[in-house]
Amino acid sequence: MNSRKNSFDYIVVGAGSAGCVLAGRLSEDPNVSVLLLETGGSDRSLFIRMPTALSIPMNTRKYAWQYYTEPEPYLDKRTMHCPRGKVLGGSSSINGMVYVRGHAKDFDEWQRQGADNWDYRHCLPYFKKAESWARGKDAFRGGDGPLTVTTGNMQNPLYRAFVQAGIEAGYPYTEDYNGFQQEGFGAMQMTVKDGVRWSTSNAYLRPAMKRKNLTVKTGVMVYRIDVTGSRATGVTYCRGAARRRVAADREVILSAGPIGSPQILQLSGIGPADDLRRAGVTVKHPIDGVGQNLQDHLEFYFQHECKQPITLNACLDPFNKMLIGIRWLLTRQGLGATNHFESCGFIRSSAGIAWPDLQYHFLPAAIRYDGRSAFKGHGFQLHVGHNKPKSRGYVVIRNDDPKSAPKIQFNYLRHADDIQGFRDGVRLSREIIAQPAMDIYRGREIQPGSGVQSDDAIDAFVRANVESAYHPCGSCKMGADSDERAVVNPDLKVRGLEGLRVADSSVFPVIPNGNLNAPTIMLAERAADLIKGAVLPADESVEVYLPDKWQTRQRASAPQTNADEYG
Repeated sequence: MNSRKNSFDYIVVGAGSAGCVLAGRLSEDPNVSVLLLETGGSDRSLFIRMPTALSIPMNTRKYAWQYYTEPEPYLDKRTMHCPRGKVLGGSSSINGMVYVRGHAKDFDEWQRQGADNWDYRHCLPYFKKAESWARGKDAFRGGDGPLTVTTGNMQNPLYRAFVQAGIEAGYPYTEDYNGFQQEGFGAMQMTVKDGVRWSTSNAYLRPAMKRKNLTVKTGVMVYRIDVTGSRATGVTYCRGAARRRVAADREVILSAGPIGSPQILQLSGIGPADDLRRAGVTVKHPIDGVGQNLQDHLEFYFQHECKQPITLNACLDPFNKMLIGIRWLLTRQGLGATNHFESCGFIRSSAGIAWPDLQYHFLPAAIRYDGRSAFKGHGFQLHVGHNKPKSRGYVVIRNDDPKSAPKIQFNYLRHADDIQGFRDGVRLSREIIAQPAMDIYRGREIQPGSGVQSDDAIDAFVRANVESAYHPCGSCKMGADSDERAVVNPDLKVRGLEGLRVADSSVFPVIPNGNLNAPTIMLAERAADLIKGAVLPADESVEVYLPDKWQTRQRASAPQTNADEYG
């Protein structure tokens, strides 16, 4: 397509987890033209493609916006890291590749928040449409979609020991937490294909880039969405010093993520009027909810020494890293071909909670997620996350300069229920690791440490040590027209404007219980069909697991299986 073309049917802003899906699906129609704009560049780096190297692109300015929050008032005024993808594939090119849809009830909760037809029965067809599940198609899973989803080989015995410990503690085993039953312990799933990170760039964009009706521009900074009257008419962007305007004959679709999307809306004069005037931006369309309702998952590392020399801590020296890299380069196999999160658990923190609110990622190493600090010796850790937080924050521009990072404030742990969730997480984690399955591996508790027992001690530890799980969302809330905080309606159209939608995790009304890449891809798949006017019907045939007596029981009362029966 002519790179000097001045108008397109659709302009998609942001080539991330959602934008690549939208560009791929919309360009399937040869009668429409699509422009995809991305600030970052190529995702062909080996550090992006090799799953084990996940901490490198996440912490590299070339591939990620290195945002930081304001001092968080309920976390001892700590400034928290908030990286966002700045590369083809967006955050799907820098994330941990963990594939979790969330619980079915999370999406029913969206519907109750005013997001009509975004309940689980309407979302399930799009989860299935997106994926190729390694174990085959069934009532819950897709078998021929672009996104490959698989599990690790669980060769390290610690993975199975952790699952068995969960069962011994009275929790169920789950064959597929993305299927009928999320609650329980089992193998974790990942977006890896043939040993390579399977981002939305690989899954959706690369095949679509062969089409003549799709234009992809990288290295461009979007300054604003152009609005004339009550209609979005195009986008103004720059590459280097040159500024250019391109027209959208049908729609602009904003998919810049939970930080970028509200920032661009506000720079365009769409947002809270007082905040826009304070930043020196002319108010064109006031919507109070733009940038509000910001949510995220926090997690801490529950670390133990390991009594057997079988952990990944033995592989962190330069020589072993080189061997792992060489094997991956030659075969796409070995420790380089996994994200190392190969077993997991989803549990309820207390009786009276209907579906899980605590998530475990198990790692056979004791090391920070960003790779900057490892335990000297052998260790293993649980990433313990409270996944249904009630605290809310905001994103607001500081000035009218698109290159200036916005002000980000999550207000982590502001709500008392979030504090209690982490107290429960510490105590329940200790109980799980104390089970017989871990006896031959379990050494000294490194973190929090055996002395951290009281509520006050746990609270102090959590405030000082929790990290973001890198799951921000909700800053352009989807909801009913009667909801003054809603930014988009259930068709993802910006309220009161024509020709403009937002389609990314910023529209989530409430954060799901799990990692956010899977629901973001699902949302983009459904958004593409909403734009095309060809929405799949709801799946009315499925039911999902809810535990008996959840009102009075925190877990099942007896083991469900034997360690030899799963994998």
